[in-house]
Amino acid sequence: MNWEIHDKKYNLKNVQKYETLFTLANGYRGIRGYNELSSFDNRGNFVAGIFDKSNAQVKEIVNLPDPLEFKIYSEDEIINLDSTEILKYDRYLNMKEATLNLETELKTPKGKIINIKSKRFVSRFDEHLMMIKYEITPINFDGKLTIQNTINSNITNSKFDPINKSKHYKTDEIKDLENGLYLQVKTNDNKSIISQWTGLYSENIKNRKFYDLETLVEEVYEIYVKKSKTYKIQKNCLIHTSRNSKIPKENILNDIKLYKNSSFEEEFKKHIKEMQKIWKKIDITINGDDKAQTGLRFNLFHLISCAYQKDTTVSIGAKGLHGEGYKGHIFWDTEIFMLPFFTYTYPEIARSLLLYRFNTLKGAKENAKNNGYNGAQFPWESADTGLEETPKWGIDYLGNPVRIWTGDEEFHISSDIAFAYWQYFKATNDKEFMENYGYEIFIETTKFWESRLTHNEDKDYYEIKKVIGPDEFHEHVDNNFYTNYLAKWNIKKCCEIIEKYKIESPKKYENLIKKTNISEKNINNWKNIYKKIFLSSKNDIIEQFEGYFNLKDYKIEKYDENEMPLWPENIELDKLNQTQLIKQPDVIMLLLILGEEFEEEIKRKNYEYYEKRTMHKSSLSPSMYSIMGLKIGDTHNAYNYFIKTIMTDIQDNQKNTALGLHAASTGGSWQSIVYGFGGFSIDKNNIPNFNPWIPKKWKSLNYKINWQNNVLNINITENTIIINSEREIEIKIKNKSHKLKKGTNKFYLN
Repeated sequence: MNWEIHDKKYNLKNVQKYETLFTLANGYRGIRGYNELSSFDNRGNFVAGIFDKSNAQVKEIVNLPDPLEFKIYSEDEIINLDSTEILKYDRYLNMKEATLNLETELKTPKGKIINIKSKRFVSRFDEHLMMIKYEITPINFDGKLTIQNTINSNITNSKFDPINKSKHYKTDEIKDLENGLYLQVKTNDNKSIISQWTGLYSENIKNRKFYDLETLVEEVYEIYVKKSKTYKIQKNCLIHTSRNSKIPKENILNDIKLYKNSSFEEEFKKHIKEMQKIWKKIDITINGDDKAQTGLRFNLFHLISCAYQKDTTVSIGAKGLHGEGYKGHIFWDTEIFMLPFFTYTYPEIARSLLLYRFNTLKGAKENAKNNGYNGAQFPWESADTGLEETPKWGIDYLGNPVRIWTGDEEFHISSDIAFAYWQYFKATNDKEFMENYGYEIFIETTKFWESRLTHNEDKDYYEIKKVIGPDEFHEHVDNNFYTNYLAKWNIKKCCEIIEKYKIESPKKYENLIKKTNISEKNINNWKNIYKKIFLSSKNDIIEQFEGYFNLKDYKIEKYDENEMPLWPENIELDKLNQTQLIKQPDVIMLLLILGEEFEEEIKRKNYEYYEKRTMHKSSLSPSMYSIMGLKIGDTHNAYNYFIKTIMTDIQDNQKNTALGLHAASTGGSWQSIVYGFGGFSIDKNNIPNFNPWIPKKWKSLNYKINWQNNVLNINITENTIIINSEREIEIKIKNKSHKLKKGTNKFYLN
């Protein structure tokens, strides 16, 4: 139950949306859910880390040649969804199996009826392999079918945005290889090699012909069919690149031999075994709410599909491996919204994602140097080097060209990354990781803040002027609370951890300060700075930035069909910076991620103030209000925000799912359940706390947490919480201390 997402009506308006929803990915590569029987598509074939600029504004993830094209002809009629009568249609994602399935029956203009079924998987056992099984049944005719298999290298980025269209590679080699199609391309700038092969296997196909069409490589077969008989065809697809191997073509040849005699069923079993391992770690069950269960699993499925543990030079883009949106760039979304899921379910993946930032530290230092600062200024948008990749120009809500300032002013990402390192360390106690990577990240980000802060001589405090906080409606503001507070936290935490390191490991400490070129004088200066960083507040309502309360106040009163806010009447969309309307949580974000530093009454008052002014024009937004709503007792709205979060892409409530997955929202879905309804948090003393609340219609909620190499299995009902632990640990439930024993522990909540 609750493992499938269906599309039961072929509708051209929804083609691109379902391509995103039906994407199959394994962290190494992603294939958009392109329907081979449709003439309308925005195909996507992406390999993590393959970026190129060419004639584009900035580097972007490369949309590679498409290996999925598969056409069926009956004499002079093409069998597709756009030129036939659709008698039956059901295309669906099976999340438990990680398969994309199609069952359709079509009637041609000449009256021929044909039934077509397919099943596709991107292997979790071998990340380079994709397989598809087709079952073709002529219902009312005998005759000849022609099957055309293609790798299409005439694929560009920005297909539906012609002014920004780019082709990022050139065909390097086309070959008829082992009765299959081999196509190799090379990216324009980095000269990365991408080698692909696809071949068909069936006892029924014959009379093969091969075609080298320069931008297409094709093979054509014939099948002589009998009425009501089913004909099976297996399609194998392989991909290797020079990012991971010096010999991608040789890798392809070896794989062809490996899989030549392997059936779809054999490889599918291996894939399923890996998926079972994954779901055992990440699945969350909600008993009593089918919509919530299906929606949550959809988000967990796609989130785990984005991550690749084996390569520490790649991370997760804001649109996952599901589309070209945001050019495949990596934002703070990864560290703040997605990383907690991996930290507490797959810490080895979290470690790999954090190492991406360490491996791009050189670029971050170059950003700082280019802008006149010290240390590491991590880019707002990152690709493969750590250099800033934010485009300089975009389009506003009225379709006008607008300067994009986030890459110039949204500095908080450097603290966000340091915070993510600290959260990982708290959850894993991975001291080696901090020694080898984390301390250096803290020192280099602290150096950056030291140089970015300015001293106000008249008032004797440090401030950060001309910035953008998480709320991107307001640019060039002074002393954004989120930015200032997290910079203060960053510097203070850096001083604390390296001074502790000095006591515990004096020799290693000396090596660290030598490597990072700092001294005791630097550390003493940092202590003086963080104590004097300006923080704004007013009657417990924290001012988002200096002057925010003086802006025009609008009321949000109307909502769309998905209960998302509509713009207030008479508002000028090119003057949002003159209003108190905000794009997404800003102050509320800070009160959540550093929740242990703020009293509940502060959280409640600020939630009530800012919730009324938030337009949720970012998919990052609803999940955070769901969590905060639960923390302050607004349970009704918290549930509604949770549903909005898990339905972000399924219902397309941001109106841009066609461009790719809202990956941050998938992470927010997990946080809404675990931090919100599950009530999980870590207090100042690094003790796991549980303060759950679940809706009455939920009979139970079950989730798992990996806490310092100890898996906790938590089951919550309206009145009880049952925790199974692998060893004895200290916890708190409803602020009361308990010592978990090994095995099953039951507590009453009322």
